[in-house]
Amino acid sequence: MGAGLKQTDLADILDVPQSFVSKIETGERGLDLVELKIVVEAMGATLSEFVAEFEKNVNESK
Repeated sequence: MGAGLKQTDLADILDVPQSFVSKIETGERGLDLVELKIVVEAMGATLSEFVAEFEKNVNESK
């Protein structure tokens, strides 16, 4: 589910520092459900689409 965004692009859309996006990407910072919804929608998807893609990837890795 790549949106083709750089960290700086997503940070600008979310109006947060680039370091915030970096910490999410590296797993240093987790997101609650509301934050996840905001980030996913900023990347051009819905939370439902994200969860479906996540489940697909988890199932494929088993």
